[in-house]
Amino acid sequence: MAEDLPHQVLSKLDAANGPLLTSEIFPELSYITIKSAVDRLRSREFITAEQLDRLEIGLTDEGQDIAENGSFGARVFQLVSQLDGLKIKDLPSKVGPQVAKFGQADGFKNKWLKKDGDSLKPLTKNIDDKVQKQLQEVKTTKSLGDAAALKEFKKRQYVTDRKVFDFRIAKGKNFSTEFVKEETDLTAEMLATGAWKSVKLKPYNFKAKGAPTPSGALHPLNKVRAEFRDIFFEMGFEEMPTNRFVETGFWNFDALFVPQQHPARDLQDTFYISDPPRADPPREDTGLKDADARKHKRKSSKENVLNYEQYWKDVAAVHQDGKFGSIGYRYTWDPEESLRLVLRTHTTAISTYMLYKLAQNPRPARYFSIDRVFRNETVDQTHLAEFHQVEGVIADYGLTLGGLIGFMEVFFGKMGITNLRFKPAYNPYTEPSMEIFSYHEGLKKWVEIGNSGMFRPEMLEPMGLPKDMRIYGWGLSLERPTMIKYGVNNIRELLGHKVNLNFIEENPAVRLDKD
Repeated sequence: MAEDLPHQVLSKLDAANGPLLTSEIFPELSYITIKSAVDRLRSREFITAEQLDRLEIGLTDEGQDIAENGSFGARVFQLVSQLDGLKIKDLPSKVGPQVAKFGQADGFKNKWLKKDGDSLKPLTKNIDDKVQKQLQEVKTTKSLGDAAALKEFKKRQYVTDRKVFDFRIAKGKNFSTEFVKEETDLTAEMLATGAWKSVKLKPYNFKAKGAPTPSGALHPLNKVRAEFRDIFFEMGFEEMPTNRFVETGFWNFDALFVPQQHPARDLQDTFYISDPPRADPPREDTGLKDADARKHKRKSSKENVLNYEQYWKDVAAVHQDGKFGSIGYRYTWDPEESLRLVLRTHTTAISTYMLYKLAQNPRPARYFSIDRVFRNETVDQTHLAEFHQVEGVIADYGLTLGGLIGFMEVFFGKMGITNLRFKPAYNPYTEPSMEIFSYHEGLKKWVEIGNSGMFRPEMLEPMGLPKDMRIYGWGLSLERPTMIKYGVNNIRELLGHKVNLNFIEENPAVRLDKD
């Protein structure tokens, strides 16, 4: 049928006195089948074709059922009339729950039925099933003159609007009733026999799109990550190494002055490694490398180990008994708890290690990292058990809280986020701490976009950093700005096994609205 369709189209036009609608001459054929034939003829100018789109009314499955078998009210009436009465409780078993519910209501409304005790009785002998007739009209004409009835049918989901595609076709300048098949390839056989002189070759379509070339594609998170990296590099930051997904409790919690009884260290919040469950005690390769020591002309590798062990003892002391002017948390610090292995819950564990290295040669520095972190979260529309954290750290002398606020305004301003508010917050390792909010024009409300603060002396002084050195720290998620930029409402559609690969391959590179 599809192969012969162009000839049939030409025959219909030849017999007609003017333009034709394809839906009238081929009502049984699909839009795709018709379009294929029309495109073949139009490209060779056998015909001209204008696409017409219109809305028409169609029956749903439920509407089709009513058009064939009668309305729910009519069905209940007929059953009650046949039995000369029916107990209401027996009605669902006879006609089904849905027909019983709506049919009984329609019967009362149309005054076909009455309630007699616990039974239904007919009020009349004959009824006019207007609903069935109107739906039969829709089925035949694809329209309905009664606007109120049509509105009610849409509400009850008996009918639905659907878009219909049609073509108005007419004779073109090359019109002919003969449609000669065109060859698409010039073969060696044609050249050898000379058949190429007589065959009709299909014109080359220079406007046709080429076949898609399979290739790799960057994930939207990587595209936004590249934008953030450019901002950090532009502001003079150095990227921290973030390839350690597994950390000890020491670097992930203790060195950050997070107490060992803190809720964040519970099983319901943190993923702990079962094999091996703990790290080895401190040794040379967990402290500074020899190359670092030689580079900065510092102490020998053996002394570095001693420095690391002293750092371990100072962290324990500041937790348990207090040190460096702090009274500590006043609990018994457990070294075994500190050696438990965890999937890092934040990239601040890396920042801590970098600050410890910085303490061996104190100087102003700017660090940033963007990488994956893990938390034992319940997965829902806005939370995953793994996500990406964007983190920045600035170490310098004379830093103040006002300077942090000013820097945040500059940093977020480079992403096009200028309307900021700051709210006091609590973090174990920063004091003062601030949550950062921005007004979301789409949601028409203030939303949290990050957290920030100045690292506490209890965290910095055990590392050996100078007492007058201050350090800013702040962080935000990578997923939230990515979801906003790509219009994703469910985080599970952005990261994880449910992501549509077409979404990854087809989306262009994002550009942040930089100020």
